[in-house]
Amino acid sequence: MSGDYPLDRITGVILAGGRATRMGGVDKGLVALNGRPLVAHVLAALRPQVATVLINANRNLESYAELGCRVITDAQQGYPGPLAGIAAALEQAETPWVLTVPCDGPLLAADLGPRLYQALQSRGAEVATARANERLHPVYALIPTWLEDSVRDYLAAGERKLIAWLQHRRLAIADFSDENERFINLNTIEERDALALRLAGHHAGTRRKA
Repeated sequence: MSGDYPLDRITGVILAGGRATRMGGVDKGLVALNGRPLVAHVLAALRPQVATVLINANRNLESYAELGCRVITDAQQGYPGPLAGIAAALEQAETPWVLTVPCDGPLLAADLGPRLYQALQSRGAEVATARANERLHPVYALIPTWLEDSVRDYLAAGERKLIAWLQHRRLAIADFSDENERFINLNTIEERDALALRLAGHHAGTRRKA
């Protein structure tokens, strides 16, 4: 971890409050991948990068709380999207920054926070997000809590798109083209199954080499 990375001033936020319509409406964060819920994979990679972790969820709150994190819900009803979860996190966080990640990205990069912070600082930006696989991944973002009012005003105006809100701010983009696989997100059970087979094959190969 970089020496200038303010780990103790950053709250991690796992966004698990969506409908998961492409996964049949199940609670995506609790879908199992190789014996553990997706959210647990994300949590294991996120915890070393932040002072504390919040989980944004809108159902199965007790199941998420069993992971040892404080669970927060959207203020707005009707699953308005990740920006509503971010608004709740900006309000609830007790640190100056939040680092947001989705619950369906189980291969989360171990250096996500430091690289977003470095991009933000080097460009004198307000917010930072990641680019991988030749596109932006706006749910992977570093956002200061003082922008809570901006997010709430944007939502109150009927807007929902996170990327559009980010692009209204001074935005830094961190290039993760060297870690494209870390930004795989699972939208269907078939994608989950394919990744499970890949991970099982990798672990088997590692054991054979040992």
